[in-house]
Amino acid sequence: MIGFGAAGACAAIEAADAGADVLVLDRFDGGGATALSGGVVYAGGGTAQQREAGVDDSVDAMYDYLRLEVGEAVSAETLRRFCEQSPGMIEWLERNGVPFEGSLCPYKTSYPNDEYYLYYSGSESAGGFRDLAKPAARGHRTKGPGTSGKLLFARLAQAARQRGVRVLPGTRAESLIVENGTVTGVRVRTMRDAPARVRAAHARMARYAAKPGIYVPSVRKALQHRIERLERRYAREVELTARRGVVIAAGGFIFNRALVREHAPAYRGGLALGTIADDGSGIGLGTAVGAATAEMHRVSAWRFVTPPSAMLKGVLVDVAGRRIIDESRYGAAVGEVMIGKHDGKGWLLADAETIAEARRTARRESQWFQWLQARYLLQRGRVSANSLDEVARKAGVDPDGLRASVEAYNAAADAGAADPAGKPAEYVRPVRTPPFSLIDVSIKPSLGFPCPMLTLGGLVVDESTGQVRDADGAGIAGLYAAGRSAVGICSRSYVSGLSLADCVFSGRRAGISAARRAQ
Repeated sequence: MIGFGAAGACAAIEAADAGADVLVLDRFDGGGATALSGGVVYAGGGTAQQREAGVDDSVDAMYDYLRLEVGEAVSAETLRRFCEQSPGMIEWLERNGVPFEGSLCPYKTSYPNDEYYLYYSGSESAGGFRDLAKPAARGHRTKGPGTSGKLLFARLAQAARQRGVRVLPGTRAESLIVENGTVTGVRVRTMRDAPARVRAAHARMARYAAKPGIYVPSVRKALQHRIERLERRYAREVELTARRGVVIAAGGFIFNRALVREHAPAYRGGLALGTIADDGSGIGLGTAVGAATAEMHRVSAWRFVTPPSAMLKGVLVDVAGRRIIDESRYGAAVGEVMIGKHDGKGWLLADAETIAEARRTARRESQWFQWLQARYLLQRGRVSANSLDEVARKAGVDPDGLRASVEAYNAAADAGAADPAGKPAEYVRPVRTPPFSLIDVSIKPSLGFPCPMLTLGGLVVDESTGQVRDADGAGIAGLYAAGRSAVGICSRSYVSGLSLADCVFSGRRAGISAARRAQ
């Protein structure tokens, strides 16, 4: 296994259970983007946690919703299988030590506080979606304080090691070994034989580069240079033989600026979500031996206006004052439309009533980092004035366009008619009470309100086995891929929990297939 995040750990567990002798390589100490994540697994169809919370869900309802999000990223058969196996996936994770709970969050949020561990993590209840697919809360957050991805990974890593899985940290895969058309091993550079103090420093700097380095690019870059210097000096080349197969689970490529510029140039300037090992090297291993890639242009860029949930009652507009999207849509959908159609610029219009409610509820609905972001938006991130024209001029938004959008919004609300942007009625509040505020939620580098981004495309795989395919669609013998190194369930459209769920789904698939491959 190359990469020891959620996908690599799940692959290792299943391969070990199938009788394989498993060695996992990781450039650092494991965890990857999983350990930095919120630990949310998208699952439904009647999980134990949904039943505990009184949430009525079915495989059909889950499939109907995800078909709208997933598009053609995977076949209908694969998506159906994913939904059917969803309750069993949560049970499998629980058997491997990952805790979940059915405490249902009562408000719409990007991520719940520590009172709640089940929530609407996508656009299930947004306008349009609720009419085509019965909505249900499917965001299963690992039960742990704060962002609980670190707990999810720790439990999976422990389960893997309990099965005798060996982990070789400080090891970077350089190339695949191919003999007679079959992948039979990996050439690596490893810190295994470096002095203990050097290995400890390498791991420590990698942790700091991940956090807090993810929020402070200058710190991350400085640490990255030091890490690379250590690797150049102390890492040595080794060839490792794989008797059954190689699974690539090394993450995406959001930290590879050249690849992002090549495939998704509009998505520059956001907060790269992951670790410096998310540099596309795993994908590069595959393409070097003829593997095909797809969906490389797909990037998830999050622009959440919640918490606090009161913000959903605002009106999101562009520089011309036009409505951008139904404000209750998932943050990645907001980010995609904002970047693709509005030059990455947007402002949330809110009147005094909405701002007051947001201030009252922000702290109790938020994790600490969400509270800091809400404070930023409600203070430094907004301009205010007693008229729409004046606030528009302060923000650099077209006054005529803004006034027209507000008039249409208020008229529909007063008449009890459908919102022009499709926002559900429970989130509609006429904008009337001055002073009016325009909150800047544009896509731009900002420590106060960053825009996290991760890549969604990768190596093309057989959807039944996870075997990597070449440009002609033929399988590459001995090579498998999972997680964000591969095209998967979330490669077209991301909602919270869908990437981790796909890591579990595709990781288990690849691990079983590799272990059962004829030697």
